[in-house]
Amino acid sequence: MELHVADHPLIRHKVTVLRDKRTPSPTFRLLVDELVTLLAYEATRHVRVDAHEVETPLTTATGTKIADPAPIIVPILRAGLGMLDGMQRLIPSAEVGFLGLKRDEETLEAVTYANRLPDDLTGRQVFLIDPMLATGGSLIMAIDYVLQRGATDVTCVCLLAAPEGIQNVQDAVGDRADVTVVVAQVDEKLNEQGYIVPGLGDAGDRLYGVIGD
Repeated sequence: MELHVADHPLIRHKVTVLRDKRTPSPTFRLLVDELVTLLAYEATRHVRVDAHEVETPLTTATGTKIADPAPIIVPILRAGLGMLDGMQRLIPSAEVGFLGLKRDEETLEAVTYANRLPDDLTGRQVFLIDPMLATGGSLIMAIDYVLQRGATDVTCVCLLAAPEGIQNVQDAVGDRADVTVVVAQVDEKLNEQGYIVPGLGDAGDRLYGVIGD
């Protein structure tokens, strides 16, 4: 597993504003959208392309286009939905799948409640999106889901990650596939409840638009 921390000044600035408890929910969601677009630029650095010839006003030119089969973006429901627009903005031709996972607050283990993915992901680049990589349970289960369906090239895009979660994902993935985790920032640790410190508070609800101003 490869970890890529997008250590850009604009990203650090936006994460700082995102953390501020005084930041209103509409601004919070806008910042998430901007951050995901910046992270998507990093995450798609190795997206597969084919040569493509076009007619310009003067001559013929050879460029590139996203290769077939198209990549698939998989938000981990429900907070991952708040990141979808930012990813689709850069790769609008990508297919979208959905995977519903929630964490058992007692065991801290991920439980599946929804699955809308193609049965065969062979040859597809998969982008899993989830705001936070805490214990890693949800992301590990999501990675396992897509690997079982034939995926071998998986990129996970998260806003924040905890060192424990990164290690758990790395241990779980091993050498089974080419997995990259792209994050805006790696935080200090997890608390006893398995949440990232200092974290983003009730990020899931705010991303989904449940909490108002």
